[in-house]
Amino acid sequence: MIGGGKDAFIGAVHRLASNMDGLIELSCGALSIHPDVAKESGKLLFLPEDRTYTDYKEMLENESKMPADKRIDFVTIVTPNFAHFGPAMMALDKGFNVVVEKPITLSLEEAKQLQQKVTETGLTLCLTHTYSGYPMVKEARQLVKDGAFGSIRKIIVEYPQGWLSKLSEREGNAQAAWRTDPSKTGKSGSMGDIGTHAAHLAEYISGLKITQVCADLNIVVPGRAIDDDGNVLLKFDNGSNGVLIATQIAAGEENALKIKVYGEKGGLEWHQMEPNTLWVKWLEQPMQVYRAGSGYLSEVAKHNTRVPGGHPEGYLEAFANIYRNFALTLSAKLEGEKPTEHMLDFPSVEDGIRGMAFIENVVASSQSDQKWYDYQI
Repeated sequence: MIGGGKDAFIGAVHRLASNMDGLIELSCGALSIHPDVAKESGKLLFLPEDRTYTDYKEMLENESKMPADKRIDFVTIVTPNFAHFGPAMMALDKGFNVVVEKPITLSLEEAKQLQQKVTETGLTLCLTHTYSGYPMVKEARQLVKDGAFGSIRKIIVEYPQGWLSKLSEREGNAQAAWRTDPSKTGKSGSMGDIGTHAAHLAEYISGLKITQVCADLNIVVPGRAIDDDGNVLLKFDNGSNGVLIATQIAAGEENALKIKVYGEKGGLEWHQMEPNTLWVKWLEQPMQVYRAGSGYLSEVAKHNTRVPGGHPEGYLEAFANIYRNFALTLSAKLEGEKPTEHMLDFPSVEDGIRGMAFIENVVASSQSDQKWYDYQI
C-alpha cells in the first residue's frame, strides 16, 4: 500500500475491504510521507520493519528484487489525486499490478499515459469506483442489459453532500484542505471528487457513453478556490439525455447518491443510502421492490452478495466486491487461466480515462459560451 497511514480515512477502508474475503494479504507499505507516521503505521498493521518504507520509490525498487515466492503481486495507491500517477507508473514499470483510488490521475493526459503503460506491460489496473460494487447496482445493470426496459431514454443522477457548506479547509479539516486545493485535487472540486462517481454510475448501469455535456460549475462558499457545486446536462451515444448534479454544499445531506434510469417500458431507481433496495417501475404494471440476497436476482447480483436477505450489505462490502473480483482475476492470470466475466467486473483504466474526460469536458463546457460541448477524449 502507498499512502493510507494511521491518520488517513480511505486507507483503512481499503484494508478492510481487501481483507474481507481472505484473498489478499498486506505485505508491505509506504504509508505516509512523514517517516515517523509511516513507521508507526507499519507497526500498528504488524508489517515487518524491513518492509515498512518511508518512500514509495524505495519500496517498489526493493520489492521488485524480492524472490518470486515473497514479492508482492500488486500495489494499492490511496494517496490524494496528485500522487496517483507517479506511483502507478513506477509500479507498472517494476512489474506490479495496480489498484488506485479515483480519479485515476490529475489530468486526462496522465491517464492516457497510464493506459498506454498498462497496454505495454499487459498488467491489470483496477480503479475503485466503489458504488459499482453494490449487488443491486449489478442487478440494475443486468436488467438494462437484458432489455427489460427497452431502449433507454433518460438518466437522472444526483450526488448531494453537505460537508463543505462551510470553509472547512481553513478550519483544520485535512480532507477538505487537499480536496479544495487545485494543485492537489485537479481542475475540479465537486465534479472531480463525486461527480465522477455519478458519471461512472450512469454509464455503468445504462451501458451508454456520454457524448455531450452542458455544464454549470459554481463556487458557492466565499473564499473557496475551486468549484463546490455543479449541474450538468448530458447526452448519450444512443441519443438519450440526462441530468447530473454533484454538490458538496447541500447543507444537511450526508452521502445521498441516487440514480434513476428510464426506458420505453419502465425504469429503475437506486439510492446509495438504502443500497439493498432497487425500485423497478413499469409503464402499466405496479412498481416492484427488489431486495439484495433474494433468490430471484440475477447471477451477477448473487455473485456479489455475501449474506442472506435482510442482512444489510453496505459500503465496505461493495468496496470488497471490487477487490475480490480484481483478486480473482489476478489469481486466474497468475495460474495461466482465463478470468470469467464475473471476475472481470471491476472498473479498469478505461473507466479512469472516461472519468478524467468527464472532469475536463465539464470544466471546459462551464467555461464556454457554447450550449452543447462535444465530449473530447
